[in-house]
Order: sequence, then C-alpha cells, then structure tokens
Amino acid sequence: MSPSMFRHGRSRIIRDPIWNTIRLDPVAVAIVDTAAFQRLRYIRQLGLAHLVYPGATHTRFDHALGVYHLAVRALRILRAGAEVPADVWRGADLIPYAALLHDIGHYAFSHALEELEPARIVGDHEEISARFFESAELQDAMAPLGPGAADEIHRIIKGEGGNALRGLVSGSLDLDKMEYLRRDARFCGVPYGEVDVERLLQGLMLLRDPATGEWEVGVGMKSLSTLESLLFSKYQMFRTVYWHHAVRAGTGLYKRIVETAVEAGLLSPEELIGPTDEELLYDLRRRAAASRDPVASRLAGRWLPALRERRLPKRATEIPAWQLEGSAVPGWVSGDTAEKRRWEDGIAAELGLEPGEVILDFPVKRAMFQLDVLVDRPDGVVRLGREGIAGLMDLPKLGRELYRTARVLRLFTFERRETDPDWLLERLAMTPAEVGNACA
Repeated sequence: MSPSMFRHGRSRIIRDPIWNTIRLDPVAVAIVDTAAFQRLRYIRQLGLAHLVYPGATHTRFDHALGVYHLAVRALRILRAGAEVPADVWRGADLIPYAALLHDIGHYAFSHALEELEPARIVGDHEEISARFFESAELQDAMAPLGPGAADEIHRIIKGEGGNALRGLVSGSLDLDKMEYLRRDARFCGVPYGEVDVERLLQGLMLLRDPATGEWEVGVGMKSLSTLESLLFSKYQMFRTVYWHHAVRAGTGLYKRIVETAVEAGLLSPEELIGPTDEELLYDLRRRAAASRDPVASRLAGRWLPALRERRLPKRATEIPAWQLEGSAVPGWVSGDTAEKRRWEDGIAAELGLEPGEVILDFPVKRAMFQLDVLVDRPDGVVRLGREGIAGLMDLPKLGRELYRTARVLRLFTFERRETDPDWLLERLAMTPAEVGNACA
C-alpha cells in the first residue's frame, strides 16, 4: 500500500464487542466519516428480527466495520502464505475498502424490500450501491486510492472484474458470512453462529484454477470440516432467527405496507433509496395520514400502528418445504408478484378479511448453501462445486438438503384464522381467478 495514501488523515481504533479492536487506516476513516456510510448506523442488520430477539438492534455500520477488519486479517494471512506471481496481488489493497463498503446500498430494514418484485423497487443493494458511489463526498474519501479505484471497488462488491481476491468480498468464502454469523448470533443471544473464524482465515490460500489458469481464494483440505460447520451455522441461524415465523410475519407486514404505499402513489420506488429505518416509517406515517385515499387510511389507521406495536400477522397454517415434494405448488408462490397478490386477496375475501390482509410466505434464497471453491489436495487443486468431490463428504449436497429443510411455506392472516395444510394446498392448485370465483 502506497505511503502517499496516508499522507493526510489519521488512523482510528474502534472497540468492538465481537472482534475487540478494529484499526481503521486513514482512507477507511475518511470513508466511515462520510454521510453515506454514517447512514448505516440507522439500518438494522437483521431488519425486523428485533421484534422477536430484542438484542438484534445491531446495524449495518457495525457489521461493515467487522468485515473490513476480517479483510485486513485475511490479506495478511494470504501474503504470508506460499508465493504466487506478483500480478495476482494487483488490486489487493482495494479489498478492505470493498469489504467496508459492501453494504452501502441497503434499503431501510436491510434485505426485506429486495424480496419485492422489480417493478416496486429500483434494484438490490449491490445495484443501489452505485448511487452512493456517485457521492462527491465518498469519491473524495476514496481519491487517495488512485484513479479508477472507486469503480474497481464497486466491481469487487458485485463479484465482477479480474481481481483474484474478490472472493473475499463476494463468493462462497466471503468474509461477510463469517462476520454476520458471529455478530447476529451474539446479539440475538443464540449459540448457533459460533463459527471458528480463526481456523477459516488460517486455512485461506491463493490457488490456481486448473481449468482456467486463473488465481482465486481457496482453502486447504484441513479447512473442509470448518467449512462444514459454517454450513450448519447458517442452517441453524436461518431456521431459528432469519426465517423464524414471527420474523417472517413482521417482514411480510413491512413489505405489504411499502408495496401498498408504492401502488397508491404515496411514494415512488426511487424514494425508497436513502431513508433509514425510522425515516422511512416516519415518512410513510406522515404521507398516509395526509392522504384521503382509503388505502392510505388503512395504512395509517391499522397496518403502520400494527407494525410499531408488534401486532403481527398470525400463522393460519404452515407446511415444511420437504412435505411439499410431489405437490403442485405454482412457481409464483416464492415471489411477490401481482398474480400472487390477487390470489392472496381472493383468500382474504374467503376468510372475511380486507384486501391485503393475507400474506403467503415461502422465502427463497437459492444460493444460501451453495459452494464454489477451490480446494488444495495432495494430488492437486480441484474445484468443490455442485457435484462435490469424490471421496469427501458431499458438502454441496448437504447444502441443498439443509436449504430444503430450512424453508417453510406459511399463510399469515392479519386477524387470527385457522386453516389446515390440505385446505391451503387445494387453493394453491387454483389460479387467482378461480380463488376469487370460489368465494364470490
């Protein structure tokens, strides 16, 4: 790293409950002090999970600092490892800043709004980050890194470009996962995310892909057991925290509020970019209260107070994903589309509820347990991909099984209603029009 990079500014030491001491270099300090980065102090890391786990009020700000810290450590370990061609290190100095900025584009309440269909939002947080990268203040903070550095950092965040180390920020071994599992578990008060981060970091190495000749971050054979524990930790956190039924109920209510506000013209998709958690909720309350639209009255009088007072939608029924095998479940069930909304409103009418007061939830995150990583074996470097590696525990297959058992299809209603799985499956076999006709 060039000494000229640090000619101006001072480093900073931050005390952190997970990693103890995080040392920021002057460029990182300048980035952290921008308004765009300070906004992350007010974006909760786990969205609506604090409605279930009161300690889960940690933020994207805390998490980003942690990922930066791990990136600095990972680079130090990799540099101390086996020698590789000098050009492999090209752009390596940008990795910690990409780690620091990887969540800069998050919406209020983090990932929740990314589940909405594209017509209702502008894009996911990696796409939105481009807007924040255009900030003159952030550009000035990154100026010491040299011309084109900001664009290269953004490519690293998106997993694009030719940087051999980009997998530390976006990939199967990215430091983001190691950080959030530890931090989320600690603040939720659950024991499931205790990943052996030190062993994972020590097992990192730069390997050459035998198929392409390209260098990338991989692991040694001894690290596979730790990688296995990482999969189990993710599974347990998704089962008990991220996809907890009440967390999904709160997330569903929040999404329903926002999508309804966008449909009613109370705010545009562009206006979802920038506000913090509380700013967005305040703006929604203010606009809904000022509108004479009946939909706005429902938002202001019922749905927004319900979210604030934790009066969450109730489970009418739920079916684990593995029990759905062989059932005719339509593809639209996993999305948030207009077709699904028509089906939900038909069910609401059948159950004596207002439009919008039924939510069908079947979370999808297909890449959650996917692995694509180079492994250094005694007989050479091989890729651990979807097909696994002969003679080893089939981690990719294990990941697919964990994903299958983590998912649950749930029907939520804004007032308590009880249905059974057969009733739900029967109606899932109907089109939205058929559901509407059935209760007409």
